[in-house]
Amino acid sequence: MSEGLETIAAISTPIGEGGIGIVRLSGDDAIEIADKVYHMGKKCLADQDSHTMHYGHIVDPKTNETLDEAMVTVMHAPKTYTREDVVEINCHGGLVVTDQVLRLVLREGAMLAEPGEFTKRAFLNGRIDLTQAEAVMDVIRAKTDRSAHQAIGQLDGSLKRTVSDLREEISDTLVQVEVNIDYPEYDEEEITLQKMQTRATKIQAKIKDLLAHAKQGKILRDGVTTAIIGRPNVGKSSLLNYLAHEEKAIVTDVAGTTRDTIEEYVNVGGVPLRLIDTAGIRETEDVVERIGVERSRQALEQADLVLLLLNQSEALMPMDRELLDLTKDATRVILLNKTDLPTKIDRDELQSLIGDDLVLKVSLLNEDGAEAISQQVHDLFFAGQTGDRETGYPTNTRQIDLLEKADQALDDVLMGIESNMPIDLVQIDLTRSFELLGEITGENAPDELITKLFSEFCLGK
Repeated sequence: MSEGLETIAAISTPIGEGGIGIVRLSGDDAIEIADKVYHMGKKCLADQDSHTMHYGHIVDPKTNETLDEAMVTVMHAPKTYTREDVVEINCHGGLVVTDQVLRLVLREGAMLAEPGEFTKRAFLNGRIDLTQAEAVMDVIRAKTDRSAHQAIGQLDGSLKRTVSDLREEISDTLVQVEVNIDYPEYDEEEITLQKMQTRATKIQAKIKDLLAHAKQGKILRDGVTTAIIGRPNVGKSSLLNYLAHEEKAIVTDVAGTTRDTIEEYVNVGGVPLRLIDTAGIRETEDVVERIGVERSRQALEQADLVLLLLNQSEALMPMDRELLDLTKDATRVILLNKTDLPTKIDRDELQSLIGDDLVLKVSLLNEDGAEAISQQVHDLFFAGQTGDRETGYPTNTRQIDLLEKADQALDDVLMGIESNMPIDLVQIDLTRSFELLGEITGENAPDELITKLFSEFCLGK
């Protein structure tokens, strides 16, 4: 457990009006500081059992002024979020009251917590590892049920256990190597190398399996950047509004209504999409619209998924053909909109331009056929994936990068064995893989990385 840390405090609920506001304290003096500002008759928090809640009032000890009535929870170390003494003051929500309570406990000896400092202390005190710490924010930021399920699985330690098991297998192998090096008369190097090769191959297969699922994990965490494109007035804004289930964009019959990109996170088939509704791509003399068109082209270049809309009530135009060509190598869903109107598009010409790509017929005005969009998006990114497997995914660039480096280190191990390199040199690469896996869980992570990671958390968590 960390020693000598100041008692910290912060508001742990969102700033603004609400039914309840929570001011959280953690540290050796948390209960003593809370007792200075909290009156509950003749009782004091220091005498109360752990994990109990009590009714009383917040009172300024200098002026004896009552600031609010409150329910206060007292929790004794080590069975707390931080493994330190923790007090949570549940007062009325609102900007003024919660701020007054916070300033009061700071005046009585607490230090203002830095972003993520409560979770950082949980890590430093050994209650969670880095993958679980990252999962805390993933739970908070989850945008779909599926992404929340994945984050909770990682919060429970699923990835931690997988990585720890891999490190244990490598550790056992390294012990065998050390025995061979220190006591060669009791073990032959050739036999030890064979064992190392077998284990390294087995461990690498598990790492590759994690990496194979990393794309899905990162998608659930960060979402899929999705560009809605098409020439003006084909229904792009109507599609955004349908997927968002609210009026996010102006819809009119006037071409060029959308002058800029509009962004919105939506849940489509369990996949979080970061939708970008773009200005219709066309030649225009309007300066503002021209800037919007240029941003649309940039959004198209950065997109992981393209939703390309065509108007089936009109013949294909040169801009339609250009967009079909621009997106031919992209992951895309082609939508034939306005099926409530007479068909004028040449289906044979369209088929010759798109090959085997699937086309969905929809009427966004009447919402006919639109439900098929969700299934198609799900199939593009999660076809064949089971719901249970997602809880073990690596979910962010840091984890994926370290797994890739560990995989490469094992490649070096296997190449070294095949090249008949001395066992002590092969051992270096195996140790490197062990250390890289330790960075994932935080056992070998540098202090700068830990500081940066927790600085990205929200205040009060």
